[in-house]
Amino acid sequence: MRIHIAVLMVFHLSASHLCTNTPADDLQLVWADEFEIDGAPDPMNWTYERGFARNRELQWYQRQNAYCQGGRLVIEGRRERRENPNYEAGSRNWKTQRKFAEYTSASLTTRGLQSWKYGRFEVKAKITAQPGLWPAIWFLGVEGEWPSNGEIDLMEYYDGNILANACWGTRQRWNAKWDSVKKPVDSFGDPKWDERFHVWRMDWDADSIKLFVDDRLLNTIDVRKTLNPTDRGPKNPFRQPHYLLLNLAIGGANGGDPAGTTFPTRYEIEYVRVYQ
Repeated sequence: MRIHIAVLMVFHLSASHLCTNTPADDLQLVWADEFEIDGAPDPMNWTYERGFARNRELQWYQRQNAYCQGGRLVIEGRRERRENPNYEAGSRNWKTQRKFAEYTSASLTTRGLQSWKYGRFEVKAKITAQPGLWPAIWFLGVEGEWPSNGEIDLMEYYDGNILANACWGTRQRWNAKWDSVKKPVDSFGDPKWDERFHVWRMDWDADSIKLFVDDRLLNTIDVRKTLNPTDRGPKNPFRQPHYLLLNLAIGGANGGDPAGTTFPTRYEIEYVRVYQ
C-alpha cells in the first residue's frame, strides 16, 4: 500500500540517516516515516488510540500529545487532569469507574493503514528511563483476539529493564504464553544510556523473530513453535501480517509509580523503516 511514498523516501535518506547495519542486498525499503515535517504526524501513516486502553494504566490517550518537531516524532507524557467522559458512578469497570485521568499521553498505530508479514523493521528512538514510564515499540496481528493474534514487543521499558518479547495464545482465554527477555538498563554500561538514541531492530521470517538493540541480539523467538491451541486466532499468529504501535504508557500493571517522576516527559522517535 502506497509503495510510491516509500520509494520517494529512499531518495531522502542521506548517509547521516542510514543506520550502521545496512540491510542485505535483497531487502528493499517498502515503507518508512522520517517525521521530517513539523506538526501532526502524517495521517496517511498513523491513527490513534483514545482514552483508557489497557493494563489499568493511568494515562488518558489523546492525539494532541503526539507531534513532529525537528525531524522527530515526540510522544509527550503530561501530568494533567483530564475528565473521563465515560465515567459511571458505581462502575466496577476500571475504564469507567475513574472520574478523572491524572496523566495524558499518546499511542500511535498503523492499524487499518499499514501491516506487514516478515521483513526487517528498524526504529531509532530515545526513551526516558524513569519510574512509572512504560514506552514501547510493538506489533499486533491483524486477525484473532489477543493474545491469539500474536504480540511482538520489539521494545518495552519499565522498572529499570528493557524487554524484548513475543506472546501467543493458550487454552485459557486472554492468558498469554510468553517468550520474554529482560535486560537491566544498567547492564548496557552507560550511565547516560537513556539520554541517547538507539536503534531497535526486528528480523522476522517464517522460522524466527530476532529482536535487537544497537545490533545486540536480545531475544530469538522460534516461530515454528508459536502455535495457538484454540481457534481464537490463526494456528500460527506470527505467519500473518502485523501492524505497529508506538506508545508511552504511564503506571498500570507494570509501569510502576510515576509520582516522583518529572513531567512533561518525552519519548522521541527519529524514524521507522520497514524492509522486505
